[in-house]
Amino acid sequence: MRLKLPKNDAKYEWTNHVFGKMLFYGLTEGRIRRVMASPKRSEEGVAPETIAVMQPGGSKKNPQEIWVMFQVLKNKKRRIITAWRYPGISKARAKIPIPNEILAELDSII
Repeated sequence: MRLKLPKNDAKYEWTNHVFGKMLFYGLTEGRIRRVMASPKRSEEGVAPETIAVMQPGGSKKNPQEIWVMFQVLKNKKRRIITAWRYPGISKARAKIPIPNEILAELDSII
């Protein structure tokens, strides 16, 4: 099976690191875009100023999660840093921090 490496576009910027991980874990560009578009869980990334998103994959007998770590750039593009498969189900960590001003504004709307 030969994977087609993605190209940078108006929405996403791909790093060389993620290319290697895509080949290692057998992930396609479409699967990574799908995880980015509709994640089941979002967390603060391990690297500074990054976000990690996850979608479950696999089956009930063989559960796994597909994770993508990215960084939001100043021009609203998302730089995809890495992607991986996690065997099993991981515990939830810290959620993405939302500033108190935005939370207060949302509370006033609702």
